[in-house]
Amino acid sequence: MVSTLCRFMLACLLLPSIWTAAQAQAVSFPELNSAVRGHQDVTYFDLAKMIVPDLKAGGDRFYKGSAPIEMRDILGGDDGGSPPEAVNLPNAAVLAIKAGGKDRLTMLFDLGQSQDSAQGFAVLALYDLTGKPKLLDAVNVGTDQSTYFRDPGKLAVSAGDDALIIMSTHFNSNQGYVGTILILVRNDRFEPIDQINTFDENVCAYKRTQDLSFQTRGGEKPYAAIKVTVTDATKPSDESCEEPAPNAVSQDISVIYRWDKAGSRYVRNSDAFEKLSVENAKRF
Repeated sequence: MVSTLCRFMLACLLLPSIWTAAQAQAVSFPELNSAVRGHQDVTYFDLAKMIVPDLKAGGDRFYKGSAPIEMRDILGGDDGGSPPEAVNLPNAAVLAIKAGGKDRLTMLFDLGQSQDSAQGFAVLALYDLTGKPKLLDAVNVGTDQSTYFRDPGKLAVSAGDDALIIMSTHFNSNQGYVGTILILVRNDRFEPIDQINTFDENVCAYKRTQDLSFQTRGGEKPYAAIKVTVTDATKPSDESCEEPAPNAVSQDISVIYRWDKAGSRYVRNSDAFEKLSVENAKRF
């Protein structure tokens, strides 16, 4: 009996230090003309019009409008893409989150590319639906051609707060480029935590992938530590190729982000992802 009690107490003490793997969340793609769940008098189209004020339904099940409202780039500076002059929107990705202990709704609108930009323009919007719907914040999160919520979509960093995971990507015949952005919602505004760039390659002799996984660790206030791991794996093929096949190899590259109270932001414990990005660029 005493032994069982001791084991239970030890487990309780260790619980805050255990890394918890993030679980996939329910990202949905509702019809824009459908009612927002729990708000029958509000449609997703109503929310979309806060981003593109002249948005109208077209005859081809697409929604059309001109440029979106002014907004900042999530990473700061002027490196983000330009919004297209005309919007042709089929739908939007929707994800409910917690922020500051309150229920919030996020929507991700991939608006495509302008003629003078190689990058897409994607709007991440934050809404308060507790009364009359209100747009709290909107940022451009597009860093490549196509932008999505990256699985698992969000991470619980406290009982009342979620961090978001966004990815932008493009592919050619044998290469895939992915930029992943971690975003914290604080004081009803989006704040970047970090951008992680990865590179996949699929050639005759081998396939090399760089997959991401996310974990959080409770017990740290006000926000949990976040551990991001890139699994960099090379798998030789069975094809007959001009170049020799490499050996199979896999390595994990991890960075931990912890909340810095003095700086009021997440701080990483390593520049390992920056080094990986530099190494990847040599293979482009």
